[in-house]
Amino acid sequence: MINKVSKTLKVLTLSALSFSGVAFAQQKSYVTIEKSTDAPTISKHIYGHFAEHLGRCIYDGFYVGDTSAIPNKNGVRKDIIKALKELKIPNLRWPGGCFADTYHWKDGIGPKEDRPTIVNTWWGGVTEDNSFGTHDFLNLCEELDTEPYLAANVGSGTVKEFADWLQYVNHIGPSPMADLRKKYGRETPWGVKYWGVGNEMWGCGGNMTPEYYANLYKRYATFMTSWDNEKNLFRIASGANVDDYHWTEVLMRDIPKNLIEGVALHSYSYVEWNEKGSSVDFNEAQYFSTMQTAMKMEELVTKHVAIMDKYDPRGKVALVVDEWGGWYDVMDGTNPGFLYQQNTMRDAMIAGITLNIFNNHADRVRMANLAQTVNVLQAVILTEGEKMLLTPTYHVMKMYNVHQDATLLPVKLTAPDYIFNGEKLPAVSVSASEKEGKTHISLVNINSKEAVEVSINVEGLNVKKFTGEALTSAKLQNYNSFDNPEAIAPKEFEDFKLKKGIITVTLPPFSVVVLEGK
Repeated sequence: MINKVSKTLKVLTLSALSFSGVAFAQQKSYVTIEKSTDAPTISKHIYGHFAEHLGRCIYDGFYVGDTSAIPNKNGVRKDIIKALKELKIPNLRWPGGCFADTYHWKDGIGPKEDRPTIVNTWWGGVTEDNSFGTHDFLNLCEELDTEPYLAANVGSGTVKEFADWLQYVNHIGPSPMADLRKKYGRETPWGVKYWGVGNEMWGCGGNMTPEYYANLYKRYATFMTSWDNEKNLFRIASGANVDDYHWTEVLMRDIPKNLIEGVALHSYSYVEWNEKGSSVDFNEAQYFSTMQTAMKMEELVTKHVAIMDKYDPRGKVALVVDEWGGWYDVMDGTNPGFLYQQNTMRDAMIAGITLNIFNNHADRVRMANLAQTVNVLQAVILTEGEKMLLTPTYHVMKMYNVHQDATLLPVKLTAPDYIFNGEKLPAVSVSASEKEGKTHISLVNINSKEAVEVSINVEGLNVKKFTGEALTSAKLQNYNSFDNPEAIAPKEFEDFKLKKGIITVTLPPFSVVVLEGK
């Protein structure tokens, strides 16, 4: 039963002893890792990504066109393809986001010169020429060996338009939409499994109530079919905004379980919603506030999962956190509707602790999507003309991809406090897994000033030797620039020792460390 598994895998976090509100100078943390016979697999789809028609994510990001001097394959940058292959991205969500509920897919098929334009009313009011459409995206996913996740238009579309898109991409033919696909150059269907039934229906998707949307969802889901008896669809309902637990309650209560495979959740990390601050020029107070919202993901997942457990005790429906990441003010001199921001060690902290939370809740969190892949919000890749760089977030996700489809190793954690202005957070975050004879332990120290010594009890594991990799920097505000694109990159980590089943690790301030045991 899912409740039993959840209790077994819950991460225990305790505060270090303190006196008069000041933690002892010696910062220590204790972790116990043991195998569990009912531990879930950490789905690789937790490490998914998101590519919306927003700012320079698609155009002048992924897509430069096949006449560009920048090396490309069918208009998509080859350097981006290479980087994402090395990242092993398991799925990619497209075309939105808010954009999805204004997007009409037939505008993006056929000869590019014949496609109508569209005004992107959500993001900057720019006019797009629809040169990047369904074929371009799904062919890109094939090139990346990643599963496409299509977010379909419910807000301004129709059931027929949705069903026709399904037929177009999934039906072998003959059929009207399959024949149209073949006319435009694609003989075989792509077999798209993951489908979002609208996006943020509580907001930009139509400002609906959950009761109204639940009924609308049932209508759309009823007319969805895979067209392939060997590959069932994975239908994802537009879920809650942060802590709107009533939204999750209504969807889980009112939608029959034979019509739904996933419920979404959106939550971003920031300083204050109305004053998010700079992505590079931030102080410790702003950093601490961002860590508070990032760590709230633990509470959000726990509470939403409790509601799901009540209506779905066997755990059939997945929690899909298909938008998460840091959100700050745009960089000076850039279009405010393009959401372009830099990516510092603060973002590496967000990525590390969030992925640890997802890993530790792998019994119910089975898919997630970082927002967004290129040039938008907490991007893993930034471009400027022919230049491209990998961000600290990219490096964390690459370090963590060892957890993909691995068996979760439950952890118990006693963490010291990271204290700022009388408020405190656990300084250390951890998750662990095993796969193909290897054990991986991912550790994060969010303390901005102090190192933490972590003692990890691995007596229950058959591990003889460990190696390590770390992402660190001299300043929290450091980032990779186009002048210095490799300023922050993972390095070999040796500040640990294994003795009598105990690993003693010293985590530098604001660092991410992954240990591999054999």
